[in-house]
Amino acid sequence: MVGRFRERLRAAVDRLPEPVAVRLRPRRYRYDLSEVPPPPPRLDAPTRVTIGATNYAAQGYLLARALDRLDRVAAINVHQRPAGDTFGFPADISVSGDIVRLSSHWRRRQFAAIAEHYSHVIVESGRPIFGTLFDLDPAREIHALRQRGVAVAHLAHGSDLRSPRIHREFSRHSPFHDDDWETRDALQQGADRYARLLAETGGPVFVTTPDLLRDHPDARWLPVMVEPERWVASEPPLARRRPVVLHAPTNPRIKGTALIEPVLHRMHADGLIDYRPVSGVPAAQMPDLVRSADIVIDQVRLGIYSVAAVEAMAAGRVVIAHLHDDVVAHVEGVTGERPPIVSCSPEQLGNRLDSLISDRDAARERASAGPAFVRHVHDGTLSAGVIHGDFLASAP
Repeated sequence: MVGRFRERLRAAVDRLPEPVAVRLRPRRYRYDLSEVPPPPPRLDAPTRVTIGATNYAAQGYLLARALDRLDRVAAINVHQRPAGDTFGFPADISVSGDIVRLSSHWRRRQFAAIAEHYSHVIVESGRPIFGTLFDLDPAREIHALRQRGVAVAHLAHGSDLRSPRIHREFSRHSPFHDDDWETRDALQQGADRYARLLAETGGPVFVTTPDLLRDHPDARWLPVMVEPERWVASEPPLARRRPVVLHAPTNPRIKGTALIEPVLHRMHADGLIDYRPVSGVPAAQMPDLVRSADIVIDQVRLGIYSVAAVEAMAAGRVVIAHLHDDVVAHVEGVTGERPPIVSCSPEQLGNRLDSLISDRDAARERASAGPAFVRHVHDGTLSAGVIHGDFLASAP
């Protein structure tokens, strides 16, 4: 009885104007009204796209900018910032997790604005974009949007859809072989849940890394995006006697950091390289760090290349990553080009670094191909074309 009364009281308070409702809430449920962003604005284009809400590595924001360059298309991205976020990726609309959780007014305004003023929504990572408005159920959100005439597609970024079970069967270097990794089972459950959501809701599916096509064969590869001009370096790599080797893993387990650091520390101690590990650096500081390096190690376990590798290629640095043959073949089949990356498994790293240092001309030649490859494949033009052809132009 008491619980039902409290629920009715909470619902009544939530119907009041927001400034009044916030003051009437218990202290632990209050929030700062100045932190509540406005709803997505009306956009002046026939095709209006919302992208949300994970914005991993600014991919939602950069996709919106790429779509803006299309004729008769305008886009906006919404980023729900997780607690403790230190990266500071750019976003059109940025909202804290506390506001998403606490402000029923924000949730209702968000849904009303998108349902009334937008023609298309791209849902990132199968995450809810309206908080608890639909009980954190993305399938209900998608159904509600489609009932209002909004076309919906899915965008997967990596660990959200990547099945550990499939990946470890495909690769002996897979991080998902690690039995001591407590997160592995949770990642499998998340990937299975996402796969069920895709099957239940349908619609176009886009993946930012080609290996995810193993998990969802009907998806289309949407190349990750960077702003090439932010990464341009004036100095060529490997000009100094002791090359700087940069490794900036967002997830050391997945990137294989523990497998390669013994070699890196040994070569650093021997004076062969200047190893610089990086973690938790705000996005705005990364271009200078990458430009200051000669060699950038992306990852040695996943078989793909990530946004970090693309940024380093844009800067004309030598890039090392473990690449699977099917990933390279797909990139080449779509673009006509092979990524100018030094492919390397964990046990090969020492020999690869020795070869790069001893034959610097060949290494610089490979690195010099990076900026043009990025402009052709990863500046957003190709990605916007994929979205337009497979979603915007064909959606009802």
